Amino acid sequence: MADTDDILIEAEDLGRRFSGVAAVSRVSFRVRRGELVALLGPNGSGKTTLLRMLAGALAPSEGRALLCGLDPAEQSLEVRRRCGYLPERSPLYPEMRVEEYLRYRGRIRGLRGAGLLLRLHETMQYCGLSQVARRPPIGSLSLGQRRRVAIADCLLHSPDVLLLDGPLDGLDAIQSAALAGLMIDLSESCAIVFSSHSLESLQSVCSRALILNAGRLIADGTPDGLTAAQPGAKTFAQAFVRMAAATSEPPRPAGTAPRRGRRP
Repeated sequence: MADTDDILIEAEDLGRRFSGVAAVSRVSFRVRRGELVALLGPNGSGKTTLLRMLAGALAPSEGRALLCGLDPAEQSLEVRRRCGYLPERSPLYPEMRVEEYLRYRGRIRGLRGAGLLLRLHETMQYCGLSQVARRPPIGSLSLGQRRRVAIADCLLHSPDVLLLDGPLDGLDAIQSAALAGLMIDLSESCAIVFSSHSLESLQSVCSRALILNAGRLIADGTPDGLTAAQPGAKTFAQAFVRMAAATSEPPRPAGTAPRRGRRP
């Protein structure tokens, strides 16, 4: 059995309500160091809400999240030192150059002097940004390059946990493959959870998939294992559609029972 110190992300009956409606309901799972986990689900299934709670950007209505054994609600600053969080819309400054922006972000994270310069060099090289470091502003870069800048920002402080909201969405096949390769390399030393709408390529990217629907965790396993569990499914995308369709229901106020069919 793996050491419990390897568990870097833990959700315990995690839930969040908005105006009485459950966006996420009693979700529980663990992620260990070295795992690259895809968080999947239809639009509105709760993926972004769940990632925001894990990162400490949103307080849960019930349950709790632990990152590296720390509670984001009580140890927010330490959690941010150990975690890199990429929100759904990357908050980049389009008028700044890549190196200028990352230097600024590194200072915010407490890096100074030779340590900052070393991390800038390492991170830009690792993320394939060295060639555009001092070129025209971030706003003129391709979408794939801007995603790399946002991920480089998350990596500057050498986090143990990466939470990435839609890093592959909107990229073309070449950009997506390059960024997926980067995430695979990164997962060797940390735990990564990323949300995505790209299904066909996930079997070669992630070691595990968590599937949400209507705010509930409906499946947790390897892509191959989840595909094999759906009779007749030839691809993971087919298995995903079947699982989502079997559990679909509209959001309802927290604490209410699901609608039942009429008795014959």
